[in-house]
Amino acid sequence: MSRTERLYKIDQLLRRRRVVPLEVFLDELSISRATFKRDLEYMRDRLNAPIVWDREAGGYRLGGAVSPGLDYTLPGLWFSAEELYALLVSQKLLSDLEPGILATHVAPLQERIVSLLEISGKSSDEIMRRVRLLSMARRSVAPRCFALVARALMERQRAEVDVYSRARDCVDVRIISPQRLIHYRDNWYLDAWCHWRNGLRTFALDTVQRAKLLDQPAVEVEECVLDEHLASAYGIFAGKPKARAVLRFSPERARWVREERWHKDQTGETLPDGSYRLTVPYADERELVMDILRHGRHVLVEKPASLRRRVAEEAAAVAQRYAASR
Repeated sequence: MSRTERLYKIDQLLRRRRVVPLEVFLDELSISRATFKRDLEYMRDRLNAPIVWDREAGGYRLGGAVSPGLDYTLPGLWFSAEELYALLVSQKLLSDLEPGILATHVAPLQERIVSLLEISGKSSDEIMRRVRLLSMARRSVAPRCFALVARALMERQRAEVDVYSRARDCVDVRIISPQRLIHYRDNWYLDAWCHWRNGLRTFALDTVQRAKLLDQPAVEVEECVLDEHLASAYGIFAGKPKARAVLRFSPERARWVREERWHKDQTGETLPDGSYRLTVPYADERELVMDILRHGRHVLVEKPASLRRRVAEEAAAVAQRYAASR
């Protein structure tokens, strides 16, 4: 019997019986007293199991105090994709932190994550060596700017920020009321009320070059309004959907795309020839055009005409550039 199986057996015995004598554990598990003591110590220290010795009843039982914020549960013998991803992301983010005021608080969290990973029967080092999280096109954010924006967000204050526009190659000064932070495709974004534009906008935090906290309360935008305006269309760009993109993927590419989620309100259908028609709402076509072009000749924009024309122009420009470089 593996250690993981023993831990589950100990847990089952404790839950089935009010009190479990030591001899019952040793008999059921076919282990020595020393091995049982090690397993018990692991469950208490690493899994936060509230196992106590009841002297009057002559056995072990559940019922000790649990550390604040740490519930006692045994995870599965292996993790779901979402669980493993969450654990590894948490471990990576905590490991990447610079030593600071959070150091003493972070250490117990890291130990807890390690213990959860190891319940699978493998060491956390082995799991992290075998399973990698790769970032792509991650852009760095100035720590001071991030801290000030986050502070303004949580303290519900306005902020003055210098935002670099890559499209226009210039810096704009904006007064904003931060609403929420978004981590999307390995980068940080800020949904905010822009007092210059008098409307909701999304800012890439890597473009914020300076941030200053203002002694003015932030404008409050209701959550339902934020969701309607900023989460109802494709990608990170804000705005209510202005159109629905209808894309037809080749039978070959359909094998991948039909399993992908481009948007929460997307619809899809497999056509008789094996191709796949995907329909997604969008407000700003910039990000959508980039995602369409990465599929090359395997995708065709059917509707609307404006998006079809934009993609065709981009594809023609690419072909012309390659032709000119021969």
